[in-house]
Amino acid sequence: MSNRQLTHDDSFVELENVTLTYGRGDKQVQALTETSLKIGRGDFVALVGPSGCGKSTILKLVTGLLKASSGYVYVSGREVGAEPMRVGMAFQNPTLLPWKTIRDNVMLPLKIVPPFRQEFRSKRKTEFRDRVDALLKQVGLEGFGDKYPWQLSGGMMQRASLCRALIHDPQLLMLDEPFGALDQFTREELWTIMQDLWISRKPTVLLVTHDLKEAGFLANRICVMQARPGRIIDDTVVPFARPRSIEMSYAPDFVTMTQRLRELIIANRPQKEAA
Repeated sequence: MSNRQLTHDDSFVELENVTLTYGRGDKQVQALTETSLKIGRGDFVALVGPSGCGKSTILKLVTGLLKASSGYVYVSGREVGAEPMRVGMAFQNPTLLPWKTIRDNVMLPLKIVPPFRQEFRSKRKTEFRDRVDALLKQVGLEGFGDKYPWQLSGGMMQRASLCRALIHDPQLLMLDEPFGALDQFTREELWTIMQDLWISRKPTVLLVTHDLKEAGFLANRICVMQARPGRIIDDTVVPFARPRSIEMSYAPDFVTMTQRLRELIIANRPQKEAA
């Protein structure tokens, strides 16, 4: 499979020879060695690899939560943090506020993030409410806006979490194992919903996952990382047309792709782990 090369001009997110080191002296740990990555606007990139390889670290670098020890992180052509960027995030734990309704949970970014927050008071019961309800309907939660998180299943809460991550039209959507705690059937249902959301909205997405099937179903590109220190060792274009079906993930070409990635990850595990 061929790798796609992006130039500096057409990349929306770019890591250029980035390293990250935690701690000092004897307790120093190099989380990332020189790592470079380019992501086009509207692309969907999955990061896969063993635990501790730096997948979530890259998410934190791109969002400005961590500062690189060396190298550069660019978003929209400028160093990260140089200007405000609308970012949506969804994690393995939905992290919904239990005392707020699902609608109010989803609406939170509109209350916090500019330019929406300036209009929140005047639009929260009209335009913003309609905006939330339309997105809830799109993910199959129509009629659940007035419910509370404890009244929903795990899969339903994760759908609400995706809505909250997308309600403010983020330029970047960061997904950190968002389906990892769910059963297989619920995961597959949410993959289809996530695919539909991406097709209709086209945010730039960076997905961290351990599930190679999930990466192949959702992403346009899959970047394999090696651990200790972390670095990207492979960047594969996913060749399957959209919309993708769960049935497609059992096709020989799809299985061959995920098996190649699996073997690459196993071959590049640290020696102690591989033994």
